[in-house]
Amino acid sequence: MADTKTLLKENASYHIYNHAVGRDLLFKSDRNYRFFLHQIKKYLIDHLDFFAYCLMPNHFHLLVRVKENQQLLSELDFSYKISRQFSHCFNSYAQAFNNENHRMGSLFANRFKRILIESEEHFKTLIIYIHNNPVKAGLVSHPEDWKYSSYKEILLNTETIVQRDEVISIFDDLDNFIFCHKPYEGFEPSYKPYEGSKPS
Repeated sequence: MADTKTLLKENASYHIYNHAVGRDLLFKSDRNYRFFLHQIKKYLIDHLDFFAYCLMPNHFHLLVRVKENQQLLSELDFSYKISRQFSHCFNSYAQAFNNENHRMGSLFANRFKRILIESEEHFKTLIIYIHNNPVKAGLVSHPEDWKYSSYKEILLNTETIVQRDEVISIFDDLDNFIFCHKPYEGFEPSYKPYEGSKPS
């Protein structure tokens, strides 16, 4: 179950996602997508390991694992520290986006949602789900055709924020990683964090 209050614990993995308020967009230009990734590196990369991401026009998905609690903070304080880093990241992006587009008010619909990943199968399925988001939305025919996800970076071994070798090892090898991501007739990812009319 997704919520905004689940504690973010060390060495635990989470699906993090959010979407724009109403019918607004989160990203309107290539520069927006690139700046969002820049802010992730600035605020989150020291605290999280990334395993998949996809930035869509009106929402985003991240699959992350929280790094160790090296300051030996209490569980509650540690979770607050990580949540605060997320807030800094998203708030800084929203402020820049609003300034660029001469808009006011909230950009994100609510606080970011998080779902604890409790099995390797869930983890693996979520990677496929995240990378196939643009395919399901009808934006591209194949996950490698979408510029703003980690799929192509993993495929081409280019610079990426994700733990490429660990992701590939989950699928045994790169060939099976590619095979498992292939859309097929009637393709429908089994993992669905959203309910109702929320974005894919």
